[in-house]
Amino acid sequence: MTEAVLFDMDGVLLDSEKIYIACWVKAGQALGLEFQYENALELRSLERPSAIKSFEKWYGDGSWWKKVYDKRVEFMAEELKKNPIELKPYAVETLNALKERGYKTALVTATDYETAIKRVKDAGLFDYLDEIVSAKSVEHGKPYPDPYLFACEKIGVKPENTIAVEDSPNGVRSASSAGCKTVMVPDLTEPDEELSKLLYAKCKDLSGLINLV
Repeated sequence: MTEAVLFDMDGVLLDSEKIYIACWVKAGQALGLEFQYENALELRSLERPSAIKSFEKWYGDGSWWKKVYDKRVEFMAEELKKNPIELKPYAVETLNALKERGYKTALVTATDYETAIKRVKDAGLFDYLDEIVSAKSVEHGKPYPDPYLFACEKIGVKPENTIAVEDSPNGVRSASSAGCKTVMVPDLTEPDEELSKLLYAKCKDLSGLINLV
């Protein structure tokens, strides 16, 4: 029985993933690295230690992560001054329908807590959420199960009684390994055969979630 729905933020509720990706690429290239779109995709929702390992793999030096990350934060701030983040289609309608039906809801994001609070408040989503969990509040972020396990603990629901909504491979792996029924709403990439095995379902957008619940 489903008692709660847990949402990733970037790429699921907010149409922000494309901005992050563009700023990662711009930051890497600004520092003289051969940094491409595919590199940025690999970093979606990825915890810091794993991201550092990715930079070690790509460039032989994990210290590049912090340099590119800081530059990405700079570019992101500039971009958001010009173009506010938009909602993903059906975000408000879906959250409203879930609340009306009595389901608990939580945000489970790789973004730091303070930024996540600001983003969902700016987007008008804060009052629809019972809890907001940052992966930075646990020992291991996505793709490890810790963020989703912590969210389930916070709202008092067993993972098997939750649906987790994700858009990225790292998020799907995190939710699935926590024992959540994982639904992917693809944003920038579709699930491959391996990732599809971890899914409870796939929806083209958030409007398909209501029927699943």
